[in-house]
Amino acid sequence: MDLPVLWFAIVGLFFVGYFVLDGFDFGVGMSLPFLGKDDTDRRVLINTIGPVWDLNETWVIVAGACLFAAFPEWYATMFSGFYLALLLILAALILRGVSFEYRHQNKHLAWKRRFDLMIVVGSAVPSFLWGVAFGNVVRGIPMDSGHNYTGTLFDLLNPFALLAGATTLLVFFTHGVVFVALKTEGEMRERAMRLAKRAGVVTIVVAAVFLVTMALVRSTPTSLVLSAVGAVALVVAVLCAARGREGRAFTLMAVTIAAVVLAMFTAVFPDVMPATNDPANSLTVANASSGTYTLTVMSWVALVCIPLVLAYQAWTYWVFRKRVSRATVAQAAH
Repeated sequence: MDLPVLWFAIVGLFFVGYFVLDGFDFGVGMSLPFLGKDDTDRRVLINTIGPVWDLNETWVIVAGACLFAAFPEWYATMFSGFYLALLLILAALILRGVSFEYRHQNKHLAWKRRFDLMIVVGSAVPSFLWGVAFGNVVRGIPMDSGHNYTGTLFDLLNPFALLAGATTLLVFFTHGVVFVALKTEGEMRERAMRLAKRAGVVTIVVAAVFLVTMALVRSTPTSLVLSAVGAVALVVAVLCAARGREGRAFTLMAVTIAAVVLAMFTAVFPDVMPATNDPANSLTVANASSGTYTLTVMSWVALVCIPLVLAYQAWTYWVFRKRVSRATVAQAAH
């Protein structure tokens, strides 16, 4: 495996990590209106991700940094062409982070409800727009010979990209609700399991349409296999949720997200950004990558740092592995 291909795989794995981990964060945020009957319920939901949400978001920072260093042409085309969508994602993430920190600074319910709304919006917008962005990566975009995006905002809002956005929104929502069931107990857990079952059925239908459409738009034998793995994992995850096996359901939801993200990456390979107007203008792993020296240095740094990051993340989840209950949250408030 040459270095550009290696770093294409590493960037893909970082996005897998981000969507799996921040995906359930987004889902928990979107579940507030459905599972949070009162303020204590909403604090239970927020506390399930309180210790880890900011750590989960670092994955997208690392993914973006790797993309910038390893594939500067890809980074430049994506971040200039998708500028407005990525700016909205950034604004939503800031909105959500501020809400987590400020909602408890005032005891008035009106104050908390405003920040709860910001959490919901700040979770739903990235969930949808990340799907739109990656849908356009798979579908391809019009580019000139200098790899500059030549379309408009409305070209990015094509039916396939919108379908991809709806799929990521629903998958993250189901993933988050299953996580709530995994991290809570009593009535909250039961409500989360019922919601996961209902949401899961809708998610299966929309995801099936998306995967079939993606196979028609762009696919490789590897991407088709990964798509099939993701589809099976999603169906089994929903069945496990219906039977009250939230641990297995959560693991299978993670497999679903990982398989579909990898399917999208392998569907475009060896391109990284296909051009719809002229294949000669496409960005590939070869023409979008940095030089050998840069990629070599990055490889040695990654060899040392990635295991440390994974170990720290695993340790964090182990420390905060206990379930959250209404009793503990109510007691902490007094």
